[in-house]
Amino acid sequence: MTERTLSRARAGDEEAFRELIEPYRGELQLHCYRILGSVQDAEDLLQETLLAAWRGLERFAGRSSLRAWLYRIATNRCLNALRHKGRRPREVAAIAEPPRPTRRSEPIRLEPYPDAFLETVADTSPGPEARYQFREAVGLAFVTGLQHLPPRQRVVLVLRDVLGFRGAEVADMLETSEAGVKGALQRARATLETRLPAPDREQAAPPRSAGERELVSRFADAVESGDVDGVVSLLADDAWLTMPPQPFEYQGHAAIASFLHDRAALRGVPLRLLPARANGQPAFGCYLPDADAAIAHPYGLMVLTLEGDRISAITWFGDSRVFPHFGLPRTLRGEPG
Repeated sequence: MTERTLSRARAGDEEAFRELIEPYRGELQLHCYRILGSVQDAEDLLQETLLAAWRGLERFAGRSSLRAWLYRIATNRCLNALRHKGRRPREVAAIAEPPRPTRRSEPIRLEPYPDAFLETVADTSPGPEARYQFREAVGLAFVTGLQHLPPRQRVVLVLRDVLGFRGAEVADMLETSEAGVKGALQRARATLETRLPAPDREQAAPPRSAGERELVSRFADAVESGDVDGVVSLLADDAWLTMPPQPFEYQGHAAIASFLHDRAALRGVPLRLLPARANGQPAFGCYLPDADAAIAHPYGLMVLTLEGDRISAITWFGDSRVFPHFGLPRTLRGEPG
């Protein structure tokens, strides 16, 4: 940022303002997504943040960096959104009564985040106090864990442990004390650690590696052929199947197999899949073939979490409105295969 560009922007030069904020657009959207759990809400809040920054640029005194100032606006906009009734998890139609789940979870608002949106922020260097690497901090397990935290704890943990802002900076952003930030961070860490995979779990193959491609291809072949047992054979022994915001969660081969057989019987035909990527993980747009035409309709999106040479989690998102974010078509034409 140059003083000349800042002066031009303060004088009403929209091009200068775009030049100032463009380097931060992608990471601010990702920040809003982590806090809100929704791609659409993140985009809405990003626009609110940029509008507020444009209108308030004259009040930017330069005591902090422009990046920190923008994060302050975005964070507080997200907190306000979480307090607003319209931002609560929207009602979702209950699925047909499934087999008995392993457990029932608290409903949360969560959507997958397209990898295409991560391309502009993947190389962003966090502050020196960050505790999480980029890959972990965009993963579904981490973002899901965040949604179970109270809003204030959620933003403190992201600002401190993901972005690496200092305690004093976070306290200034939230207009609170450093002691308050420290207490919220300790509580958030304790809760989140109970929801994240153990640190000694076997690492998955690198994204887009030959090992990942082979495992994901075998999974897709099994799904499209209706081979439930083939799907289950690719799972880790303690794998989970979840369906946010539905409360039903299934763990282990027997429970997941029972659920998948039940859903397959209800559908009557195997799903068709198109590959995608979400949250740094392999994913599939799933389509249900039409019984009366050579066409398949959007049915949901699956995201796979890998561990070693096995799948440790399948996360199902039944809201196909996220498809455009992934470049997935509205319909598939032609017969499968």
